[in-house]
Amino acid sequence: MDILKTLNTLNACFGPSGREDEVREAIKKLAKPFADEMKTDAMGNLYVRKKGNGAKVMFSAHMDSIGVIATVVEDEGFIRFGRVGGISPATLLSSTVRFANGTRGVVQKNEDAKLDKLTLQEMYIDIGVANKEEALKHVQPGDMAVYDAPSFLTPGGMIVSPYLDDRICCVAQLMALEKLKKTDNDVWFVFTVQEEVGLRGAKTAGYIVDPDYFVVCDVTWSDDTPKAEHFASSVTGKGAAIKIMDGSVIAHPQVVKLLNDIAKQKKIKVQQDVLKGGGTDAGAIHVSRAGVPSSGVSVPIRYCHYAQEMAALSDVEDTAKLLAAFAENKF
Repeated sequence: MDILKTLNTLNACFGPSGREDEVREAIKKLAKPFADEMKTDAMGNLYVRKKGNGAKVMFSAHMDSIGVIATVVEDEGFIRFGRVGGISPATLLSSTVRFANGTRGVVQKNEDAKLDKLTLQEMYIDIGVANKEEALKHVQPGDMAVYDAPSFLTPGGMIVSPYLDDRICCVAQLMALEKLKKTDNDVWFVFTVQEEVGLRGAKTAGYIVDPDYFVVCDVTWSDDTPKAEHFASSVTGKGAAIKIMDGSVIAHPQVVKLLNDIAKQKKIKVQQDVLKGGGTDAGAIHVSRAGVPSSGVSVPIRYCHYAQEMAALSDVEDTAKLLAAFAENKF
């Protein structure tokens, strides 16, 4: 499976939190050749299953991205907005965004707004129309928008793209599904909704699957940019990052050990993922029902939640290999 091509297929879809339908349908088409069963729940989570009689093993990657939501259209045609997920003025300023109907605009600030104290209330989207009447033909209050930016490969083997959080891990799960040839386990690759606004889809998914083991596949911060504050332990290009802890979960030590043992046995390049904050679907699923032994396999990325994020292709490949190997393990 070609990483950039598959990522671009998913990125062409519109999919902020709560509006993941297009992404889900694209994933269903990509997963169909490798799945024994697929279903969707009332929340919109997608379950892709490889049936078996052994341990019930669950993976998840979330389909939703961060975004903004239109709140007020001003007389001059400028659009005020709120946040959908973890978005900040610094990440938004001068970014281009697109709405579900294809309308595009640029995010800017009030002329008198100070950069060092900028708030979302001082920002607006300019879609290039003359007045409110024209703007309302294209955007209504309640319409969501996401970053509008290209994806490309760098000379150093890095992929640059919007929504790597978490579309790149949706790709990794699809790659793992493709690699998974034979297993006695009952394996569930779940693609969840509304992670960016509170792990909401994961709460439902964990209850439905009720797994014996859970491994989240999400991105993590990379600690390799200039003057990095050591918020995280992993870096781009050093392999799949095995989750130890983040702001939502302390990983089960036996699952962490098992992932490391499998990586060593299969000669998969790995590193350890300790994150001082943030969170993933594991935060909801490890406390689901009677509790689930949980960890994660993360793809380190630079510039998380900015319009353009960056990851190493090799880390994505290692992540997919480790997920598939864990699915094949005899528990």
